[in-house]
Amino acid sequence: MDFYQIIEKPGKNGVIEIYPDFKACRSKDLMIRGRSFYAIWDDEKQIWSTDEYDVQRLVDQELEEYAKKMKKKGMRGQIVIKRMMYFSTNMWKNYRAFLREMSDSSIQLDNQLTFQNSKVKKTDYISKRLPYPLEEGSISAYNELIGTLYEPEERQKLEWAIGAIISGDAKFIQKFIVLYGESGSGKSTFLNVVQKLFEGYYTTFEAKALTVSNNSFSTEPFKTNPLVAIQHDGDLSRIEDNTKLNSIVAHEEMTMNEKYRPSYTARSNAFLFMGTNKPVKITDAKSGIIRRLIDVRPSGNKVPNKRYHILISQIDFELGAIAWHCLQVYNSMGKNYYSSYRPLEMIFQTDVFFNFIEANYHVLKKEDGVSLSQGYEMYKAYCDEALVDFKLPRHKFREEMKSYFETFSDVVRIDGKQIRSYYSGFLSGKFAVNEEKTEEPPYSLVLDNKSSILDDLLRDCPAQYTTQSETPEKKWVEVTTKLSDIDTRELHYLRPPLNHIVIDFDLKDSTGEKSMELNLEAASKWPATYAEFSKSGAGIHLHYNYAGDVKKLSRVYSEGVEIKVFNGQASLRRKLSLCNNLPIATINSGLPLKGEKMINFETVKSEKGLRDLITRNLKKEIHPGTKPSVDFIYKILDDTYKSGMKYDVTDMRPKILSFANNSSNQADYCIKLVNKMSFASEEPSDAVSEYQSDELIFYDVEVFPNLLVVVWKREGGTKIKMINPSSKDIEELMKFKLIGYNCRRYDNHILYARYIGYNNQQLFELSQKIINGSRNCMFGEAYNISYTDVYDFSSKKQGLKKFQIELGIHHQELGLPWDQPVPEELWDKVADYCGNDVDATEAVFHERKQDFVARLILSDLSGLTPNDTTQMHTAKIIFGNDKKPQDKFIYTDLREEFPGYIYENGKSTYRDEETGEGGYVYAEPGMYTNVAVLDIASMHPTSLVNMNMFGPYTKNFKELLDARLLIKHKEYNKAKKMLGGILENHLTNEEDSGALSYALKIVINIVYGLTSAKFENKFKDPRNKDNIVAKRGALFMIDLKHAVQEKGFQVVHIKTDSIKIPNATQEIIDFIFNFGKEYGYTFEHEETYSRFCLVNDAVYIARKQNGKWEAVGAQFAQPYVFKTLFSHEPITFDDMCETKTVTTALYLDMNEGLGEEEHDYHFVGRAGSFCPIRPGFGGGVLLREKEGKYYAATGSKGFRWLEAEMVKIMGKEDEIDRKYYDNLVDAAVGDISEFGDFEWFISDYLDEETPIGFTETPPWCYPTDYVVDIDRKKCKGCSNYYDDKHFGPSCKEQRNIPF
Repeated sequence: MDFYQIIEKPGKNGVIEIYPDFKACRSKDLMIRGRSFYAIWDDEKQIWSTDEYDVQRLVDQELEEYAKKMKKKGMRGQIVIKRMMYFSTNMWKNYRAFLREMSDSSIQLDNQLTFQNSKVKKTDYISKRLPYPLEEGSISAYNELIGTLYEPEERQKLEWAIGAIISGDAKFIQKFIVLYGESGSGKSTFLNVVQKLFEGYYTTFEAKALTVSNNSFSTEPFKTNPLVAIQHDGDLSRIEDNTKLNSIVAHEEMTMNEKYRPSYTARSNAFLFMGTNKPVKITDAKSGIIRRLIDVRPSGNKVPNKRYHILISQIDFELGAIAWHCLQVYNSMGKNYYSSYRPLEMIFQTDVFFNFIEANYHVLKKEDGVSLSQGYEMYKAYCDEALVDFKLPRHKFREEMKSYFETFSDVVRIDGKQIRSYYSGFLSGKFAVNEEKTEEPPYSLVLDNKSSILDDLLRDCPAQYTTQSETPEKKWVEVTTKLSDIDTRELHYLRPPLNHIVIDFDLKDSTGEKSMELNLEAASKWPATYAEFSKSGAGIHLHYNYAGDVKKLSRVYSEGVEIKVFNGQASLRRKLSLCNNLPIATINSGLPLKGEKMINFETVKSEKGLRDLITRNLKKEIHPGTKPSVDFIYKILDDTYKSGMKYDVTDMRPKILSFANNSSNQADYCIKLVNKMSFASEEPSDAVSEYQSDELIFYDVEVFPNLLVVVWKREGGTKIKMINPSSKDIEELMKFKLIGYNCRRYDNHILYARYIGYNNQQLFELSQKIINGSRNCMFGEAYNISYTDVYDFSSKKQGLKKFQIELGIHHQELGLPWDQPVPEELWDKVADYCGNDVDATEAVFHERKQDFVARLILSDLSGLTPNDTTQMHTAKIIFGNDKKPQDKFIYTDLREEFPGYIYENGKSTYRDEETGEGGYVYAEPGMYTNVAVLDIASMHPTSLVNMNMFGPYTKNFKELLDARLLIKHKEYNKAKKMLGGILENHLTNEEDSGALSYALKIVINIVYGLTSAKFENKFKDPRNKDNIVAKRGALFMIDLKHAVQEKGFQVVHIKTDSIKIPNATQEIIDFIFNFGKEYGYTFEHEETYSRFCLVNDAVYIARKQNGKWEAVGAQFAQPYVFKTLFSHEPITFDDMCETKTVTTALYLDMNEGLGEEEHDYHFVGRAGSFCPIRPGFGGGVLLREKEGKYYAATGSKGFRWLEAEMVKIMGKEDEIDRKYYDNLVDAAVGDISEFGDFEWFISDYLDEETPIGFTETPPWCYPTDYVVDIDRKKCKGCSNYYDDKHFGPSCKEQRNIPF
């Protein structure tokens, strides 16, 4: 062979060694890939071998042949062959070393199938053959099996793919097959057939490995260049990265990695088949997977088990014929047959964006353009309706939307109006490619009979012929003939029974001519009944029995459709031509009544009745067609709006829009009409005005897919459990004064949904929408079901579970999966859990009673209910009934008052520093003495008033401020005159006055937050982008800081409205007070800290003049730390409990004594109180769960924990691991010690003789020369001198200069 030559080497005693010497050349007999063996040509077998040991066999074989030839030539002496077989000869080592030095020299093997009857040559590069010939034959077993498991269209896809592989075209076709269906549906059966057909040419692969980003060896199954790759049970439902998968399907060159071998570049020729129970995740419209995937669904039909096994065994004898058949199928269809195929069903199941576009297809096609803002609002509404958890952010939506339009313009002008970010040229073809080609009968109503059942049914009814002018021959009182007496094929008049009505369709086309097609189409949408052509042959008569009072029916249904009623002397003009043979149907609703509005306010006297009527229309219970149903919904909403009834059915808009979009021929009209509908009244719905009882009822709900639990109790009473209550049960409950926790945003809507008829599954879907923050899923009328909401009126905003922990209420977690049905035997457990929350709600209500009293006062002042939000009360008190007070607001440009102030890109700068967007913060961490704390009284409200932010309404807000100040100073008579005297009733005694003051404080405090809120509200000025209320205070504090520093004083801390200055003199304090007055601010001297240690801009510890300590920030305020280091109070059990809260879930892994990889997870909940427990005493590792993975809860690492409640129950207080708290204490001491002597800082005196009131300045705060020289020369004999280290408070020589 050409990659080596045989060397003869003479040795001692006439011995001749022969061995191979490998040549550095490009070989035609040996292939190298990745500096490793790939293949060798076996001339005897006429095939390329990929077995590396064939190198040894073939080379040794040639060496032996060479030795024989040498002997034949008469070579004397001993011939020693250094065979590769024997390791001691070093020939195998030399060969391997030779490979490592050679560059790649290979051609891909087996690029095409080789059958048993195929003729091959060396340059075909074949290394294997199939064990059957390619030839025509019987495939009866295959036909029976595959024909049962797959419908013809789906089977065709599979046979096309097999044919492509056999033809050799598959390596040029960028497609792959996904068999998608339930287990046992026939996916693996087909794949087993594929494996038999391509034995030796297929590999198995793991699709999931190809779509994750961290698997370097995922392409290893393709190293042998298989023509087919198969996975029986794949999963492409969670694709992270589809790059490798797309490259393999597209047969692109890519880097191949094999374990223990260098990487190399190769192209995969494999055609992929994958079976799966889960739909493939389609990531976006540009995803290569969309263009390449062909989905195949089994029919669901089954082959009997015994027959199945017989067919499978018979298929082994049909392989050559099956291959032949599939090749013929492929040749007849061609290579490009599926080139434009789109897996619509798979896309519908996984591509949220495609579904969104498809759902709005008619709207987008009609308009042929949409702005980014408009489109994104439609997208968010769709996601809310479809329960989509993760929405695309706006910037990603912007890019994805481009895939569905021809053009995207940054700015366009439409109808004279400039519009930014506009898409135009909707690519409707993306949705039309795979539309059904088969035409269905255009109308369900077929009139092809000549004999009429009506003639028989009404044979005894009066009837008569017409005159030449087509009028009745006689008056009806003179008529004696019956229908059976006349020829109904002649024009005649008929008087049907009184309850018999006819719907007469007389629609005309664009030319004004009566249209049989339009009439057939319209009549087909009505309930099936006897029908016949009218006299003209183009109109349609539908005959019904009406189970109501026909006298009340209107004569007009809609334009071109008349309701014929036969009371009095009325009769039907008729001439039989063609009809159907259906019986006459009975209807009892859906027809407009004469002399009445379409909406009956006796029925629709509440939002519930309105919803019921809309729902009936969506189900087509009233009108059989989409257009008349949409017309009717528009009419009832319009009438309701004009009637003044208060309602809000905004949440139904997506359903109505979707219903309108499904109209076969009137989608555009219906969609436009929906956009004109009044989905809510101008005023919100009223609260319950009359309750059945004044008793307060506390309640809570729990929702699962199969379960609704409502638990309620009277104040101080026992709990009542309602498991899967009926609509009537809820209606009765809603008559009481209901109080819940966050019920306005959740529980009320669940109650209301049940009240209007939602089943458990619908309730669960609604629950998930609310929890996921979905818009337009709330019911307007539901907000006011409750009497009040504890969460809403509480000034302390936190979850119920955290209140339970703080109040020591038994905290119970359910531990059941929220998205799974609850077994019936656990329903009581769910009710107990719900009852636990009811008890907690009542306890928090009493704990926050002051807030509730304040809410009642606000209710009295505003005229609203206690259930209305604080924001609503505040707006009513300040703005009255003004719906748009912002129109009168005054916006202040702060650059005028503070020159140099800049606000750009969301950041504010002034005097070369960032101000912060919520308040100015400045810190010089360190240890200080005699620190004056000066606060601005009501900084933000004062800023608001000084800027006259609310225009004419600023006066009302200022009177609230002034009234609270007057109450504080007990000037009640003056306060009574404020705000037009509305405060007078609450100023009768000191207790009531205190409650009023607290209520006013709540109002004042909320106003600033609303001016800067991200959501729209009456207090928010749309021009206020830079939060000018807080910003004015921040700019002022920066000016103040510089002014104080220029006076020679140090500013060590500023926090929004507070400034701290060490060793402040009365002069600087007066200066600050006067400086504030110039800007309208009033300073108060809150405190002077004798000692103060500032660790960072938010954490400090300080001792007040009265000797008590004050801690700000969690580090020093932690009870164990604070008591141990500062207050020296006794440590209690509660001081050794840590509250942990997460947004997902907390678990305790009780793995003590288990193996390293073993776990015993115990669900805790989102919040809990825990104690650190010494090792060996039953504690667990505290973890937070996220997406199925577990991580250490914040601050818990290195310790074991138990729930505090369990520690008490089990009497494990002595087993609490105090090392955890000692670490916190040590950390606190360490942080303070960074700035000075900790022992001096916490001591009461430096020595026993130091009198109280003397300034205790540490020695390191003085320069050395001052202590040595000035101290004795200047200070001895001074009345303020005390000893070598202490000075009286009036000493003007003291310094605070850190050494």
